[in-house]
Amino acid sequence: NSIGMKLRVIPSGRFTLGENDDAHKVTLTKSFMLGAYEVTQGQYERVMEVNPSHFKGATNPVEKVTWNDAIEFCRRLSELPAEKAAGNIYRLPTEAEWGFACRAGITTKYSFGDDESELGNYAWSLENSGDKTHPVGGRKPNSWGLHDMHGNVWEWCRDWYDEFSMGELTDPAGPATGAGRVIRGGGSSLAAEHCRSTSRIWSHPTDRFSNFG
Repeated sequence: NSIGMKLRVIPSGRFTLGENDDAHKVTLTKSFMLGAYEVTQGQYERVMEVNPSHFKGATNPVEKVTWNDAIEFCRRLSELPAEKAAGNIYRLPTEAEWGFACRAGITTKYSFGDDESELGNYAWSLENSGDKTHPVGGRKPNSWGLHDMHGNVWEWCRDWYDEFSMGELTDPAGPATGAGRVIRGGGSSLAAEHCRSTSRIWSHPTDRFSNFG
């Protein structure tokens, strides 16, 4: 796009969201596009004219962004003249969209399989990161060409956080209200176990931490 973000087409499809007792089938009826990399500090600063990040670096993922900041970034990016001319509208992914894209068509613990010892090839986690973020795209992508879906920084999703609704769902958008927003994927300060495809936490929309991107 006009600020150098590379995007991948994610197909429609059906998958399992959650794990164990929370696992349920979800159908996404429409394809969508998702950034191949986490939003960088350079890209964020170009749109927002500030860089709140703790671990500075133009190609490092932007962090210390609140959910509200992420929403505003999407709004301002959509309003750039080149993006309006192209008809591009940006938003955060739903949790279901994020989970589907992360799994990339497989059902294992990670997007590359179940062998935790392979995580260092795909993610910056506590085991190899030096407890700091690293430039986006430095680890292998999943089979759909998406980098850093595990580790580096947690990624805000659009949904309010709640326990999963059971039963089969189609294009779920999450609960109507809640205390916190969903964050997925783990970060560079977290052990491998917390960077699984199903790892999820929540935080208040105004929270700002150095591992939230």
